[in-house]
Amino acid sequence: MPILARLKHKLSRRFDEDKSSSSPASSLPPSPTKPAAYSTAAATDAPAATAPATNAPATSQPSSSADPATPVATAPASGTAPVAAPATPAAPANGDTTPADETTDADGHNFTTNGAVVPRVNLAYFTNWGIYGRKYAPSDVPASQLTHILYAFADVKPDTGECILTDLWADEQLHYAGDSWNDTGNNLYGNFKQFLLMKKQNRALKLMLSIGGWTFGPHFAPMAADAKKRARFVSSAIAILENDGLDGLDIDWEYPANAQQASNFTSLLKELRAGLTAHAAKKQDKVPYLLSIAAPCGADHYKLLEVAKMDQYLDFWNLMAYDFSGAWSTVTGHQANLWNIKGKAPSADDAVTFYINNGVVSHKLVLGIPLYGRGFQNTDGSQKPYNGTGQGTWEAGNWDYKFLPVKGAKEMINTKIAASWSYDSAKREFISYDTPQNVLLKCEYIRNKRLRGAMFWELSGDATKTQGGADRSLVALTAKNMGTLDATLNHISYPFSKWDNVKKGMPK
Repeated sequence: MPILARLKHKLSRRFDEDKSSSSPASSLPPSPTKPAAYSTAAATDAPAATAPATNAPATSQPSSSADPATPVATAPASGTAPVAAPATPAAPANGDTTPADETTDADGHNFTTNGAVVPRVNLAYFTNWGIYGRKYAPSDVPASQLTHILYAFADVKPDTGECILTDLWADEQLHYAGDSWNDTGNNLYGNFKQFLLMKKQNRALKLMLSIGGWTFGPHFAPMAADAKKRARFVSSAIAILENDGLDGLDIDWEYPANAQQASNFTSLLKELRAGLTAHAAKKQDKVPYLLSIAAPCGADHYKLLEVAKMDQYLDFWNLMAYDFSGAWSTVTGHQANLWNIKGKAPSADDAVTFYINNGVVSHKLVLGIPLYGRGFQNTDGSQKPYNGTGQGTWEAGNWDYKFLPVKGAKEMINTKIAASWSYDSAKREFISYDTPQNVLLKCEYIRNKRLRGAMFWELSGDATKTQGGADRSLVALTAKNMGTLDATLNHISYPFSKWDNVKKGMPK
C-alpha cells in the first residue's frame, strides 16, 4: 500500500491527543519439525449465513458498504554469547479441542499446524498518549483478562542508538490518586508505577516495553546497521526494563526495507536475547525476560525478513493482522479478514501460513485483532468504489470499536472469510471492523491452528460497561474462548532500579 497514504493516516495518531500459579519459565515448548508447505483454499467474498456464536450478538443479513474506523496500529548488550529464547516442555491440552496436525474444514480452509497446545496469551497495547484526550489510564486496563500489556511507545536515537522513553511525565512522573508528594528519595510515579502495583496484585500479568511503531520505526535502520549503536540500544533498553519494572521488550520496526536491514534486524534480536539472558543471570531470576516483535502481515514486508534465523531469539511473533484495507485503497475492502478473498491475499491466514512455512512453530504466533474500524463513504459495499472515509473518532476514517456500529448501521459477517462490517444504506457508509461474532471465529482459528493467542491494538478502543457494553468487549471474549491462559509469573523484584521505591518493592 502507498507509503505516503499510510504516513498521512498514521503519523497523526501518535500525537493526536498530546497535551490537549505459575507456569515454569518462559512460555514456549520445543519446536517440532516443520511440515511441508501447504496452501489455503480460496474463499469467496459472497455473504454467508451467520455461524452459531457463543456470547455474540445476532448479526443482520449482509447488505453492502461501510464507514470510518478507529486509530490504527502505528500499526509493536552485553558481551555474553548469544542465547536462544528459553524453552519449556509442552503444556497439556488444558481442555482445548484441537484437530489433527492436518485438517480441512467444510469450507476448504486448511488447519495444518506444526505447533503444540500451550496456555494462550492475551496481549494488548496500552498507549502512553492515551491518558490525554482519550482519558484512558492504567486503572482502566482489564488486568484480569490479559496476560501481557505492551506499553507503546519508546523510541530510538538514530545517532547514538540509545533507547529512550517518549513521555517522561506520563511514563515516570505523573502523580495518580494515592501518590504522595511527600515521599522521600528518588521515586517512580506515572504509568509505570501504576502497572508495577497492578503486577503485584496480578502475578500472571506481564508488562513489556514496545519500541518503535509507525512514527519511530524508521529510527531502527541507522541504529541496527552499527554494532556499537546496537550495543547501546540493548544496554539502554534493558536499563529501562530494570528501572521501570518491566518483563520484556517488544520491537516494532516498521519496516526493514531491504535484505541488509533484515539481516541487521536479526543481529539486533540476537544481541537483545543475549542481553536479556545475561540480565536474568545477573539477578538470578528463574523466569526469563521476554522478547517479541510486531510482525508484518503484508507480503512485501514479511518476505524480506530472515524468519528462520529470527525465530530462535523470540518468544512471540505478534502478527499485525489488520490494515489490509483503508483510505489508501482504490476500492473498499475488509481490513482484518482471516481468510483470503477469492484466493487473493492479503489475509491473516496467508501471513500465518508464510511464517509457519518459513520455520516458525504456530504456538509462537499471536494473532493481531483491531479494536478499531476503517471506514468508506459513498459506496455500495465491499470491493466497490468509494468517495471519502468519513469522520471517525480521532481521525478521518478511523472509528473506535466501542462506538460501532454507528447509529443507523447494521452489522454483518461473511463467515467464509471471517470478515465483519457494518453498513448504513441511507448514508452509504461501510465500516470494516471485527464484531464479537467474528472474533469468536478467530478464537476457533487460534485453537485449531494452535496459535499462541491474540493481540489487540489498542486497549482504549475496546467496549466497556459504559461505552459499547461490557458484553461486546473483544478482549474479554478472547480471554474466555481461546483456552487456558498463560499463568507464567511476572517479575516484581528490581534491585538495580534507579528508583528507590522500585528497589524496595514498591511498598505502600
